[in-house]
Amino acid sequence: MNSIDIKTITIAEALPIRHRVLWPNKPISFCSVEGDDTASHYGAFIDKRLVCVASIYLNNNEARLRKFATLPQYQGQRIGSRVIEHILSDLKCSDVNYFRCDARKTALSFYQRFGLCSHGEPFQKSGISYLRMSVSLR
Repeated sequence: MNSIDIKTITIAEALPIRHRVLWPNKPISFCSVEGDDTASHYGAFIDKRLVCVASIYLNNNEARLRKFATLPQYQGQRIGSRVIEHILSDLKCSDVNYFRCDARKTALSFYQRFGLCSHGEPFQKSGISYLRMSVSLR
């Protein structure tokens, strides 16, 4: 695989990937969430093409991952893993103590590889099962 360039991007850059991967049958506006204007958005580029996006929303000393998506033809190539590793490295250099997300139940093992543990019972959002997951960064 060619080298991966991970950097911060704008919400305008992130939205089309979110829409295509996460909610292709909904309007693109469905892929916007409260806080997008102040969140940190990350993108992974291969040959200058944006192929993976993730957004981090800060609340005091807690970081929440939302809207994490990799284009289908790039899935299974560790691109998403590299993005999470990059984000966790950035967060460990900040005053953030906790990293959390609402993970699709189908992605549970992916997040467990980064030390996240599930909490509580599965819940539904728009017909998809999720689990709350988190890890201490300290």
